[in-house]
Amino acid sequence: MTTSVTKPSITPGPAAGRLAMTVAGIEFANPIVLAAGTAGYGRELAGVVRLGSLGGIVTKAVSVAPRAGAPAPRVAEFGGGMINAVGLANPGLEEVRRRHLPELLDDLGARGPRVIVNVVGSAVEDFATVVRGLEENEWKARAPDAYELNVSCPNVRAGGMEFGADPATLRAVVAGARAATRRPLLEKLSPALADIVAAARVAIDAGADGLTLVNTLPGLVIDVERRRPALGFGTGGVSGPGLLPVGVLATWKVSRALPGVPIIGVGGVASATDALQYIMAGASVVGIGTAAMRDPRAPERVVLELDHWCERHHATVRQLVGALEWPA
Repeated sequence: MTTSVTKPSITPGPAAGRLAMTVAGIEFANPIVLAAGTAGYGRELAGVVRLGSLGGIVTKAVSVAPRAGAPAPRVAEFGGGMINAVGLANPGLEEVRRRHLPELLDDLGARGPRVIVNVVGSAVEDFATVVRGLEENEWKARAPDAYELNVSCPNVRAGGMEFGADPATLRAVVAGARAATRRPLLEKLSPALADIVAAARVAIDAGADGLTLVNTLPGLVIDVERRRPALGFGTGGVSGPGLLPVGVLATWKVSRALPGVPIIGVGGVASATDALQYIMAGASVVGIGTAAMRDPRAPERVVLELDHWCERHHATVRQLVGALEWPA
């Protein structure tokens, strides 16, 4: 199956900002967003990170019912970065739409950073249920800007990577969510997929407006003194510097196969140079996760570094999307 994209969804942002982008109809003041699972629902970082300096935030996961998550310990560091198994812990749809999201959206205001809600489920229909529930909420100042459908979490026993690996299931997840909203849908895919380009095609054909590439990579870190896994869940998702080349390659492959399809590049970003790699590979927005957990000021610093780089090179971010020149 092939996908024909006749009109790119990536367009220039306001002329006043060299970092501005409009992606899938969403205006970002700059291309740096906080990745899902690393910033809660935003307010947790309000006293540490200047959220207003960022392009957006992808919230912690939202499921139909509350999730207790994986057993402790949930996070461990190793030489190549970090491994985690949080297990998509969250207070559930009702609590999120009643309190967490309204508070975040009210705090940010109509012109604040864009808000993308990460959606998870244990069954195919759960994704549509969450999206529909959020769509039916009576938002005051503003509503969420988009939804990120997470079918690629390696840290749960049901509703994780298997949803993205099976084309029929992936298609059903996207189609169900598509029927529940007119807002942009972004499909988050795993770097462990046998053919990430094929999965991306399925998602776009089913109604997704863009993609998030990539989720964490499944891995195992062992505590040799205890002869046990370092994480309570056993295995976990690898993030941090070691994931950067994996995410950049996935972004490049998909952007070449599906030109014009918006991509949020995620994995291992800690500097403007890292962000530029994703952008030149084809991403138009870049997520920061592990680096922000180590240094909450890192995302703001990356925005400034990126702006200085563009100023020195007399370039705008929109000119750099997909600018990679492959060797002959």
